[in-house]
This record gives sequence, structure tokens and C-alpha cells, in this order.
Amino acid sequence: MAENKDLTKEIEQSHVDNVIHVIEKKLTRMEEKTGTLKQDIVSLRKTFWEDVTVNLDEPDDVIETHTSIRQQSELLSERERSHRQLYKQWNNLTRLKSSPFFGRIDFKEDGEERTEKIYIGLFSLMDEQDEEFLVYDWRAPISSMYYDYAPGPAKYETMDGFIHGEMELKRQYIIRDGKIKVLFDTGVTIGDEMLQEVLSDQADTQMKSIVATIQREQNEIIRNDEKKYLIVQGSAGSGKTSAALQRVAYLLYRYRKKLRADNILLFSPNPMFNSYVANVLPELGEENMQQSTFFQYLLHRLDDDFIVEDPNTQIEYMLSTNRDAIFSVRKAGILYKASIAFKQMIDQYVLYLNDEGMQFKNITFRKEKFINKEEIEQYFYSLDRSISIPNRIIIVKDWLLLKLKEKEQEERPKEWVEEERELLEREDYLKVYKKLQKEQRFTDDTFNDFDREEKLLAEWIVRKRIKPLRRKIESLAFIDLPTIYRNIFAWALQSDFPNLPDCWQEIGEETGNELKNRQLNYEDATPFLYIKDKLEGKHIYSGIRHLFIDEAQDYSPFQFAYIKEIFPNSKMTILGDINQSIYSHSTNNESGLAKSDSLFPLEEQKKIVLTKSYRSTKQIVEFSEMILTDRPSIEPFNRNGSKPMVAKVNNVPHLNEKIVEQVRKLQSEGKETIAIICKTAKETLAAYQELSKQLPMHLIQKETHSYEKGLLIIPSYLAKGIEFDAVIIYNGSSDVYHEEDERKLFYTACTRAMHSLTLFYIGEKSPFLQKVDTSKYEEVSFA
Repeated sequence: MAENKDLTKEIEQSHVDNVIHVIEKKLTRMEEKTGTLKQDIVSLRKTFWEDVTVNLDEPDDVIETHTSIRQQSELLSERERSHRQLYKQWNNLTRLKSSPFFGRIDFKEDGEERTEKIYIGLFSLMDEQDEEFLVYDWRAPISSMYYDYAPGPAKYETMDGFIHGEMELKRQYIIRDGKIKVLFDTGVTIGDEMLQEVLSDQADTQMKSIVATIQREQNEIIRNDEKKYLIVQGSAGSGKTSAALQRVAYLLYRYRKKLRADNILLFSPNPMFNSYVANVLPELGEENMQQSTFFQYLLHRLDDDFIVEDPNTQIEYMLSTNRDAIFSVRKAGILYKASIAFKQMIDQYVLYLNDEGMQFKNITFRKEKFINKEEIEQYFYSLDRSISIPNRIIIVKDWLLLKLKEKEQEERPKEWVEEERELLEREDYLKVYKKLQKEQRFTDDTFNDFDREEKLLAEWIVRKRIKPLRRKIESLAFIDLPTIYRNIFAWALQSDFPNLPDCWQEIGEETGNELKNRQLNYEDATPFLYIKDKLEGKHIYSGIRHLFIDEAQDYSPFQFAYIKEIFPNSKMTILGDINQSIYSHSTNNESGLAKSDSLFPLEEQKKIVLTKSYRSTKQIVEFSEMILTDRPSIEPFNRNGSKPMVAKVNNVPHLNEKIVEQVRKLQSEGKETIAIICKTAKETLAAYQELSKQLPMHLIQKETHSYEKGLLIIPSYLAKGIEFDAVIIYNGSSDVYHEEDERKLFYTACTRAMHSLTLFYIGEKSPFLQKVDTSKYEEVSFA
């Protein structure tokens, strides 16, 4: 048996060598061609103007010059496009040279006599004559059988329908530096041997491609194109994000003629996560899609009008043990403002504003009011009520600009203009002269005319001073949005709006106080933008054809409803885990993900549930899932390790001492990424100031955009979506983690660990550990 395996490996290695030989020949030819193209580009850039006919004497000559420049530019652009394409192919071939393929299936199509050997790799590779495939791209339709079927009857879909046949063999390889390290035949799933090899690796600072180990359920996510909304609920470590990124690569491959990377947007949980996943698509030979956080989108839309609280500051406040008098009011406000009920309230309020209640700002120039807000309101409501509010606002804007033009003419002869003109420096005077000359407003002779000169300078001075006001009117800054938003709370009370929180008046007062200080709480940012769009007109992002939302359990129902409105034509892939809901608005199954059935039409959504966890060892998965009250059905991948350790210490200095010992032990075992996870940023900073005296470590804060291998210390909520070789829960005491709202946060922190999990506590351990079977962890007391 061993002899047969050795012979198979020898035959397959010979095939690998032949494929690499073809790759090397193609690379050599490509390098020659790339070099020639590069020389062409350099030469074209150097001689660009030599080959262009420039003549601006006559109109016909100007047209000829423009045509000449355009032709030369197009030639240069074409050469640069070809060079980029060749460089991309060269990069792909270089990657294939180290590991040409990772899978093989032998497939006999129904009605055919010959069995075809299909080798599957990161990219397609043709033979030297470009006639036959030596390697198929993992995204090609025929490659789908590798992920979906065991040997036996199989099929794959083409544009003309399904191709049926018999899969006679399914083989997997681990090839490094052109040499077969491991090969084995397997069934429907990617073999445990291969997954063991990959999952036993150390955690990295960047997510890796998983194309060689894609599981059948992950392949369903990657290739699914049935519905507008693909909703993936997956347990911690189930490969949701990895599958989503391979899905981006698949979509770019399948729809390469009509879909570009900039047509795809990923809303990720934080900037550090963007860095963590940044390498996956380039590794697969694709450009990265657009990446942002939802909060960055909110900031972009709200400009500099407010100081907007970020979600990390909100969660830090909610996790704080020093709770002020308005804590319960703020919490009730967060919950209600996240709901669809609040969106429906705003919709009703906008109907009311159609007839009355709109608020505007006085328009002033040089500290003098020249159009008061009552006058604007009167004009707005004088317009036909059948015209939508956004369209009426446009009419008001045009009316105000006309008034501004009249004001501009009124101001020119005034004394302040003459004073400014007399104070003009010579440099300013020349600047005005050149600007007016450029605008062809006069000849040298007319400018020398004193009266004409004064008039033109006055015109320029007034226009310059009035320009900021014109911009404000054009940007609709005359609408008093803060007052309109603030008034909704009193209106709801007067209207007897149903099911309001008991402290609704206090919520309104707290919101109003923030708005008066030009501050906007995070829970108000989306509703505020929603009402802004209702009054000013929607901002639709038609260029985004596919939206990916990761950590979807952190989005409120209101946020999802709003996202649907601003991306109406986008398909969406929504990924999350309701057991990792860590924000106040998403606990108790109130997240948008938990309510997806009511938010997205059932006939337009496809739901996939992932229950198998690949990140953590079996022992860590079994321990972590017992923290949850609603225990999910999580199937751990069969990878064993040591039990989590729960250790008691005397006090904070003793805690720090024992953590230093544990870190050094983990480092001696070869753990490369170790995370000390604290509950809050405040606790993280205090622990860092003590522990960093003895251990070099990276402090991760909300401003951190990437991290390096080694030891780091991080707040619990920033660790979402990232994995580490070893995790140390800094202080799992009952006085730190005890509120029921914090249970899922505690669970999320524990599930970041791949190979080792340690929890320290002082006094009493967290009640979240009380119902964890003691056989699932090692209890240690240093007290």
C-alpha cells in the first residue's frame, strides 16, 4: 500500500515538474514582452510632446492640436493598460510556480468515453500552445465539483445548463516550493488532514486565502447568486469572513465583463479589520474592493456639522462601571432609536412637516439679518403642498440665491466696500487685475478708466465676501435640521405616538442638550441622516453593485433599513453571529441580523447557517459555547489542545505578576500572536501601563489601523473578527463581567483564541462561568 502511495506521489511530482516547466517558459516570454512594453512606455513619455503638433493660431489648428494630444494620450494609455495586464499575469504565474494546484478531480462526462483529469489551483493555466487547460481556476464552473461532491455522480452548471457525469477520483495536495508535501484522496469535504495542516499554523496579522480548504457550506456562500440578499449566520470561527472575501473574488471572476472592484463595497467593523483582510484579494489576483466602516460613511455624510460620537465611545460608556444619572435614560434611548418603530415615527413626522413645523435659519451677511427664518418658512409653505418636500426645498434654494444676487448688487456702493478697496495691498490689487483679465471682463484700456476700475473692484470684493454664504445656501444649510430633529420628541408626545419609552421626555431633553453643543450621539447619527435625506433628497449609491456587511449583528434594524434605502440596487451579502452581539441596541435579539426576516423580503433572501467552528481547538469551542444561555449548536472541528485555564489571583498586582508569567510561558511554547483582552479601553490602558514595564507589547486603541505579530493588549470590542494563537482574559471577575448585556461580549473575547485560552479573576469569577461544566476547563488558584 505504501509502495502504491509512493508511486502515486512520484507520478504526481513529475506532473508538477512539467507544469512548473511550462510556467517558467511562459514567465521568460512574458518578461521579455514586459521589458519591451516598459521601454515603449518610457520612450512615449519622453517623446510625448515631440510627437504632438501644437498650433493655436487658428480655430482649425486648435482642433488639430487637441486631436493630436488625444491620440498620443490614448496610445500611451493603451501601452500602460497592456503593461498592467501583463504584470498581473506575471504575478499570477509567479504564485502558481510555488504551488501550481491544490486539487484534482477525474471526471467522466455522460456520453463521453474519456475521463478528464482536472487540476484546480488559484489561477487558470494553459499549455504552451494555449490549447488545453493544465490548471483550472478554482472559480471556474467545472471546479465547483471539487467542493460540492464526493466520488460518484456529479454535475456542474454552465451557461447552457448542467453537465452531468461521474467523478472517479478526488485528490488533494499540499505543495510548497514546487514539491509535493502531502497528497491524499478524499470524499465530499476537504480532508481533515489538509485542514489540520492549515489550522495548526500560527495566527497571522493578515487573513489568508482559504481556496484550498473551502468547505461545501462555504462554497455555497461563495457561488450563491439566487437572491438579492444573502444572509449568513455563522458561529465564531466558522469562516464567514473568509468565505465572503473568496465570494468577492468569485464575483469579479464570473462577472468580469461588467463588474469591477470599485463596484463592490465592504462595510467592516473597524479600520484595523480593514488592514487584517487587505491581503486576501491581491493574493487571489484581484484588486481590493472599496472598504469602509459604517461610521466612516456617517462622518462623510455629516461633514463637519457635528462632533459625532463613534461606536467605540458609545460602547465604552455603556460598559463603564461609573454610571452617571442619565445612564438608564441613555440606554433606553439607544434601544428605541435603533428600532423600526423610531423610523416609522420619523416617517409620520415628515408627513406632519409637509403642512407645518419646518424650521429654518436666519440668513445673515456681515452680522446683519437680511432674510429671516419666518420669511423662509412662509415662502416654503406658500408652495403647492403636492410638491414633495425635497423639491420644495430646491425651489426655496433658488429663491434664496436670487435674493442673494439682489443683495450682492445692493452692497456694492456701500461704505464698507470702499474701505476694503482702499485697504487692498498691491499684491491683492494685481491679483484682482489678473483674475478679471482672465475672465475677459475688460481690456487694459478700460481698466485704466477710474470709474470702471472702482466698479469692477467693488464687484469683486462683494462677490468674494458673499461667496461662503452662497455655498451655504447651495448646500441647504438654511434648513435648521438640529431643531427639526429635536422637535420630534415633543411632537411624538403631543401626537400620542404609541409604545414610547416611559422616560421619553428625558430622552428628548438629553438628545436636545447634545445637539445644542453641536454633538451627536452615535445612536442619533443614522436617524438624523435619515430625516436629512427625507427633507433634502436621498443620496443613492448606484455605482455600488454589491454590498458586503460583516459583523452584521452590530447593526440595528434602523441602520439596516437605512442602508437598504441608500443602496436600493445593490445585492447584499450580510454576515454575522447573533451570539456575538455586543452593542446595547443589539442585545436580547434586537439586532438587525436577528430581525432580518422582517427587514428583507423573504422571497428576495437566501439564508445560510454555518455551525462548524474551525478557528479554535475543540476544548476552547466546548468551553466558550457554555458561556451562552441560549447555547447554539456549534460543531467544533476535530483539533485537540489543552483545556482553557481559569485562574484565581489575590489582587491587581498579583494579577499582573501572573499574567507576565503566563505570557512568558506561551512565548516559550512558540505562540506568535498573544492577545491580553481587557473589557474596556480604560482598563486596557491601566493594564498596559503596568504590564509594559516588564513585557514589550502593542497597545491597541480605536485609532489603531493595523497590528504586528507579538504581544498586544486590546479592549474586548476591538478584538471582534480577529484571531490570535493565545488569548488571556485580563480580569474575568464578577465585579467586571456581571451585567447580562455583557455575556456575549465575554463570549466573543473568549472565541478569539485559536490554541490557548487563559482567564484570570480576583475574588469571585464572573457569573457567566458559573454554569460552565467544570470538566471543560482547568481550575487553578494562585491565591
